[in-house]
Amino acid sequence: MTTKELAQAVLDAVSACPEFKQAAQNYIDTIGTDKEAEAGKILIAEAEEDIASIDNTIAFFQSDMAAQIFGADIAAEKLAHAQQIKADGAIYCDCPGCTAALAIIKNKDLF
Repeated sequence: MTTKELAQAVLDAVSACPEFKQAAQNYIDTIGTDKEAEAGKILIAEAEEDIASIDNTIAFFQSDMAAQIFGADIAAEKLAHAQQIKADGAIYCDCPGCTAALAIIKNKDLF
């Protein structure tokens, strides 16, 4: 994947927070300029800050807040999914935002 594709994955991820999306857009906007390297560092830092551990994900979906946001049934489904992927060895949440963050972190040497 190119760095632009990695950043675009953040923009495409419905679960990525606004700050992460802004960092991704800023990176894309600076590709080919003298600001690209700095924007890449900011995008990497945002990815490292925003990625959720599977344990934090499980704790969230066990909370009343998750039930309020998603509804009890969907929160329970997401909790069961998170518990299953943890049992399968996952370290991080596998939502699109966290998946994009992990891809950036794993490929930070490209930025």
